[in-house]
Amino acid sequence: MRVAVIGAGRMGSGIAQVFLSAGAHVAVRDPLTDPAPAIGRGLRTAESKGGGSADEALGRLTVGAVPYDSDLVIEAVPEDPGLKASVLAEVEEQVHEGAVLATNTSSLSITELSAALKRPERFLGMHFFNPVPVQRLVELVVTPATQVLEQVRGYVGLLGKTAVVVNDSPGFATSRLGVLLGLEAIRMVEEGVASPDDIDTAMTLGYGYPMGPLRLGDLVGLDVRLAIADHLHGRLGPRFEPPELLRRMVARGELGRKTGRGFYQW
Repeated sequence: MRVAVIGAGRMGSGIAQVFLSAGAHVAVRDPLTDPAPAIGRGLRTAESKGGGSADEALGRLTVGAVPYDSDLVIEAVPEDPGLKASVLAEVEEQVHEGAVLATNTSSLSITELSAALKRPERFLGMHFFNPVPVQRLVELVVTPATQVLEQVRGYVGLLGKTAVVVNDSPGFATSRLGVLLGLEAIRMVEEGVASPDDIDTAMTLGYGYPMGPLRLGDLVGLDVRLAIADHLHGRLGPRFEPPELLRRMVARGELGRKTGRGFYQW
């Protein structure tokens, strides 16, 4: 199997890693970042925990152009609809007609992104979760035109992950529910109901969540959370209006783990 990943940020590198671990040949393209060091670190961590040979997997990694014979191309650039649409249209011209194109997005409209494509029937959303090597879920988002669902469900199975299928709608299933919970947790901090740590502990011990909504927000990035909330607010109405506390934190650069400070010190 030949996979191409466009974008080598945390998500793109993680996606490339899991396909390499599954035995695929993977090409990664990112004009700003050399993906090999991050992918190599991830593979060596996996190897130390009983995974396959990192060196053997890295031998199947190429960096640069998208191969014409790619079976699956996953776009994982930042959550900018214009950027994503232009990247997808460009890549569609570079691969054979039977290739599957996918976008890794947590909330953007798959239907609107497909408007830039000549073959929308071979396109869908593949929403991976952070960190990709650990998280077991992939949310597959389809439009009425999508004809490659079963093929992509098979790819997810090769990764040892579980697929859920969602019809294209704002926020899909996971972001719509997850963001709503996260925003309410932020309002509770804003109103002085409880500390971030106590709110998160209540959800992990009381409801069995693996991570509380505020710590998760820090991990994802509070700027990302704000952008998704703004998008859903515009599409779904007032219940997704971002709290002022979230806006102030993002304006101060308190974005969570990537800046060292959010609701927690990192």
